[in-house]
Amino acid sequence: MFVAFVSDSARAASRTRARATRERRRSRESRGPRASLDMSSASQIFMARAVSRAVTSRLRAMGSSVRSTPAPSASTARAHQQRRSVQRTRVISAAYANEKVGDFPSLEFRCFIKDEAQNTVSAWHGVPLKNADGTFNFLCEIPKETKAKMEVATDEKLTPIKQDTKKGKLRDYPYNINWNYGMLPQTWEDPKHEHPTMKVSGDNDPVDVVEIGSSALAMGSVTPVKPVGVYAMIDDGELDWKVIAISVNDPKASDINDVADVEKHFPGELEKIRVWFRDYKTPDGKPQNKFGLDDKCMDRAYTLGVIEETHHFYNDLVSGKRANDEELSLA
Repeated sequence: MFVAFVSDSARAASRTRARATRERRRSRESRGPRASLDMSSASQIFMARAVSRAVTSRLRAMGSSVRSTPAPSASTARAHQQRRSVQRTRVISAAYANEKVGDFPSLEFRCFIKDEAQNTVSAWHGVPLKNADGTFNFLCEIPKETKAKMEVATDEKLTPIKQDTKKGKLRDYPYNINWNYGMLPQTWEDPKHEHPTMKVSGDNDPVDVVEIGSSALAMGSVTPVKPVGVYAMIDDGELDWKVIAISVNDPKASDINDVADVEKHFPGELEKIRVWFRDYKTPDGKPQNKFGLDDKCMDRAYTLGVIEETHHFYNDLVSGKRANDEELSLA
């Protein structure tokens, strides 16, 4: 475009110079030297103006061409932003995948976790508890609005996810669970440790997580979350912590930083969670579960203390400092 523009301008200038030359010849024949000088100045002015008009015309054409491309609409811009957001989400979640073996549901079904190199790793031991940005990894066992009672098999090699059983039959909850449910890897509720005030001991499992985000997460998925609260549920006399967390990819994640924020942005949700876990066994004729700490959902600071303590219990177990009397799989 620029070459063509220069060429056109040069041709215009050449034509102007030719006209000026003819005019000077006629002028010298009919006038004196002074008139020839005046005409020469006039022709230079005329030539400059012609070049200027040519430049201006071409610049206007170029500007019109640029302006002819419409600016992206607001909806297009949002679509681009959403695609960029999905790409960022994929980067965060890309480190882990899963492989499902056997028919679902069945006694043989297993969901194994794979790392970034596609090596099968333990769901309990092979996924880190924390990320470099301070978030925690949530392993989803039960997607929201489903009821198959899935859990990490802590007594099997590589601790895959399987469906819980009772008397040889697959177990379901009596109704759908309304949140994503799973656990924090590399945590353990030690059945030999008694809580100093509640006087109950751990349930021999990783710490449970109730993820309150808007999207259903896939079974076996690993998602960075922000823990913001915790309930001290007591199930058959055992302490069974229920951490309340939200996926960092959820639209409301930036607003949820402590337990008070949950009540503000999800009014009534904490009580729904407490009631659900209190009553889910009653359809089978069992008593309600109880809660310690005055039935309260404790704040983020308390929650982080629970996570840190149970991570310490886990480290003692896998290091051999605490005897593996429960015959758990440490591989």
